[in-house]
Amino acid sequence: MADPDLSKARLTHVALPCGDLDRSIEFYTTVMPLAVVERFKGEDGETVWLSNEGQVETPFVLVLVSFDRYGGAPQPGLTPFAHIGLEVETREQVEAMADRARELGVLHWEPRDIGGQAGYLCAMRDPDGNVVEVSNDQRVFSLVRKLWG
Repeated sequence: MADPDLSKARLTHVALPCGDLDRSIEFYTTVMPLAVVERFKGEDGETVWLSNEGQVETPFVLVLVSFDRYGGAPQPGLTPFAHIGLEVETREQVEAMADRARELGVLHWEPRDIGGQAGYLCAMRDPDGNVVEVSNDQRVFSLVRKLWG
């Protein structure tokens, strides 16, 4: 059997369990610059899809699922270093998001310049304890576009 051509395959989403869907939606739409794409209820619970508004060329979705069978109890998510990465345009935006996270008591890493390919970054924890990194000048997106664009 010949190998199928997977050159058009693409990453589309990351799915995470969450305990309180409304609380998580509030975090990702107020602290993070994400918007609700779709919200629906199924047999096992409720799901929301979140993404950057207007990102139609290269959409990527964060899927949050609150499973009824767990009664809203927190579920294991990302481990201490594993994280979701968000790149912003300026250091001031990193600082502003860190300030907001600090006010809410969810700042995980203070803003700092790591240098190299990491850039200037901070991190915060979502309502389920998952780490979300916010960076400037990390160049993940731009490097991929430069190499393959």
